[in-house]
Amino acid sequence: MPAPEAVLVLNSGSSSIKFGLFEIAAADPILLCKGQLDEHEDKPRLVVKRPAGEDLFETRRDASDTDDGHLFAEVLAFIDDRFGKGSLRAVGHRIVHGGPDYSGPAVLTDDVTAKLEALTPLAPLHQPRCLAPVRTIGAIRPALTQIACFDTAFHHGLAPPASRFAIPRRFEACGVRRYGFHGLSFEYVAGRIAEIAPELAARRTVIAHLGNGASLCALRDGRSADTTMGLTPLDGLVMGTRCGTIDPGVLLYLQQHEGMSVEEVQHLLYHQSGLLGVSGLSADMRTLLASREPAAREAIDLFVFRAAQAIAVMATALEGLDCLVFTGGIGEHAKEIRSAIGERLGWLGVRIDASANAEARERINGSDSTVDVFVMPTNEELMIARHCAVLLRTR
Repeated sequence: MPAPEAVLVLNSGSSSIKFGLFEIAAADPILLCKGQLDEHEDKPRLVVKRPAGEDLFETRRDASDTDDGHLFAEVLAFIDDRFGKGSLRAVGHRIVHGGPDYSGPAVLTDDVTAKLEALTPLAPLHQPRCLAPVRTIGAIRPALTQIACFDTAFHHGLAPPASRFAIPRRFEACGVRRYGFHGLSFEYVAGRIAEIAPELAARRTVIAHLGNGASLCALRDGRSADTTMGLTPLDGLVMGTRCGTIDPGVLLYLQQHEGMSVEEVQHLLYHQSGLLGVSGLSADMRTLLASREPAAREAIDLFVFRAAQAIAVMATALEGLDCLVFTGGIGEHAKEIRSAIGERLGWLGVRIDASANAEARERINGSDSTVDVFVMPTNEELMIARHCAVLLRTR
């Protein structure tokens, strides 16, 4: 059997990297295997599984092993061994920030990588994590094509007033504008809506990507018309450890009266705020939902309040609401959060069916709802594989 034509997709998180290997010869990429690299455990490990979840391969290394490329070399060696040398055409990377220049996938040359590294101040929690594997794999296999797929690209068409901050225009000319994130997730879900409910594809839709990172996207005719994140992934909704929208005066207060440095404020906003900061317990919604502590309930209430509030803002941008989609870790799995948000949006015509919601069916709106409500798993890795396949065919 000839070796498949494959793309390795890397999706870097804060402490681990999810990956998928996709065959790209078919009309739509087919998942061959998937896995995770956990780099910050006592013994960093690589796990590879079949598409259905059965284990294929696992290896660990000592934490004292300073060869940062070790696990990536193991992934590449596994692909060669199982699928044949020469099967891997490219590696696709989820890159959080593309700045003003990148509206679609891009081959990662040294020049492109340097431009993306220069955007690190706009996403200090994410950009270095996304780009580190690019350098590592480039050192292991310099001839292997690497492709960047951007979380900002789906929102690239945002225009004033949605894209604009109310600050002097000279800053906008320097690129200080609202970019938006989670674009690969929103793009995938927009495609799913068009597949399962074509009549809704051209209507007014809000996608709620709710997870450790969370944001909303207002869709009009399948395109991003507004979103809750702005210049950085700090803006918008309450998140696991990120604050979301905040009075700028709070930041001035922290520096002027609490004596905090810029670095300390940055660490507070990215790592110590959100659900963790309000609850004092955890950034994990599952832990908070299981807790009886009043502070846990207060954190959940704030999350729900801000999410429902922001959905109403997105509906204002769309001049109405026809469809609401929940996705992301919380959106897909936390029925209590979906229900609570739905209750707050009753005035907009949202009615959630309790049984359908408890079972996490694809459609969860009640028969008396004027808004179609869905639960849709997202698939950023497949979206990246699709972009890579298209780019490789045109090279």
